[in-house]
Amino acid sequence: MSRVKSFILAALTAAAIAAPASAETLRWGGRADIFSLDPYSVPSTSNLAFLNHIYEGLVRYDADFKIEPALATEWKLVDDKRWRFTLRKGVKFHDGADFTADDVVASFKRASDETSPLRGNIPLFAGVSKVDDYTVDIEVTAPTSLFLNDITNIFIFDATWLKANNSEKPTDFASKVEGYTTQHTNGTGPFKLESRVPDSKTVLVVNDGWWDEKKHNLDRIEFMPISSAATRVAAVLSGEIDVIDSAPIQDLPRLESSPGITVKKRTELRTVFVAFNRKEKLEDGRPNPFNDLRVRQAFEASIDRDLINKKVMRGLARPSGSLIAPEISGYAKSLDTYSPADPARAQQLLADAGMKDLAFTYMCMNDESINEEDICSGIVNMLKRGGFQPTMDIAPRAVQTPKRSNGKADVFNLSWANEPTLDAYSLLSQVLSTRKGAMGVSNYGGWSNPEIDKLVDQAAHEPDNTKRLALEEAALKIAKDETMLIPLHQQPIAWAMLSTVKSVDFRADNKPRHWHTMMGK
Repeated sequence: MSRVKSFILAALTAAAIAAPASAETLRWGGRADIFSLDPYSVPSTSNLAFLNHIYEGLVRYDADFKIEPALATEWKLVDDKRWRFTLRKGVKFHDGADFTADDVVASFKRASDETSPLRGNIPLFAGVSKVDDYTVDIEVTAPTSLFLNDITNIFIFDATWLKANNSEKPTDFASKVEGYTTQHTNGTGPFKLESRVPDSKTVLVVNDGWWDEKKHNLDRIEFMPISSAATRVAAVLSGEIDVIDSAPIQDLPRLESSPGITVKKRTELRTVFVAFNRKEKLEDGRPNPFNDLRVRQAFEASIDRDLINKKVMRGLARPSGSLIAPEISGYAKSLDTYSPADPARAQQLLADAGMKDLAFTYMCMNDESINEEDICSGIVNMLKRGGFQPTMDIAPRAVQTPKRSNGKADVFNLSWANEPTLDAYSLLSQVLSTRKGAMGVSNYGGWSNPEIDKLVDQAAHEPDNTKRLALEEAALKIAKDETMLIPLHQQPIAWAMLSTVKSVDFRADNKPRHWHTMMGK
């Protein structure tokens, strides 16, 4: 090829790259890539939020977080033992197949399989059966309406498609179990998968055959993970990206003062914790020191929540002594207390436990919670003043999640938004309960408290809402008194976008819902 031709080709390529996308294309920059295209593969809010553009559940939340119809149009509780759902007729999967009861049965069996990482989302599920082509019965272990909240995250697959692609069993990201559904999709949602290159770009195109009323003007969504905070900011400032859903809080003043940029910010429902390995022995074979309450209390006494908020979170977080945010059902103001950091008390507690200069590994991620790397660095320094000798293990969540999920971390961070239930029962059943069946599936530390297990079971079977919340509060008090988890704060969230993004659905659950996004000039 001649030099001139090479120059022209390069120029044309550069022009194509620089050319602005049409108003109907949304270029969406995220802090990290999605884990998998299989919504059952990992209980991750960000993964499910992305896949909610492709897949749908029987019910969903409206703008006020109230349950509304989706793939089901009606439902009722029968004999306090099963929910009967009437399914929406005329719905098509992206490949043109009809949506019927068989798809619901196959999907719930897959989601509740003993190997399913998402089975903890439906701890009340007992079974599913087809009544007719557009009616299904779902058996439950308790009559509470919380089951409807739970199933907002149970997305429906095409049963025939699953069978044809040998995918009737779920995949598992943490255990590196992959399958056809890891890289392929077939949902009923507002967008369809066009292409995916992991850690680079995932492209969705509009589903013109969607059953619902269209409230967006997008033809195409290009999702690009951008792990570097500086690069994300530069991308939106230069106009290369239309919206970033993880605007770095340290850059908000700069973004807010930039012409043509809109910033939305608020406190999220998500609480960030420190959690402990509670098995008999640590990975290095030592008897586990964190099974001693005094050691856990010393750990908490070392942490200065207010300083973390001031220095790391720019004053935008909500320091918390509560395991759940005030907006979550079951919150009790009496449990939302914490003491100032007291390194001297921490040192004394360690000495009393015979654990002076306790060495351990603190596992953190640099792309999960907001400013997590800086939070961890700050906590490490605080712990050293409290008499501990921590070593920080920092890496992306793709590396760290399997270690955390499989109980191979001494101490680790965890965050929980109580989704999809939006009730304390979510944290209590999935995180704080003893791991058994569908309970405690996100109990990564191996802790077990029979009193909490009993209260959680009673709450599940209590039809009176006031009594149920009282049971949940009692369980949360035990967890607080036992320092099972150390809450740090409810984290801030911020999105930054070009002024050409006229409207987005920005909620406290931090879930992008781009089927409500409108672009303009």
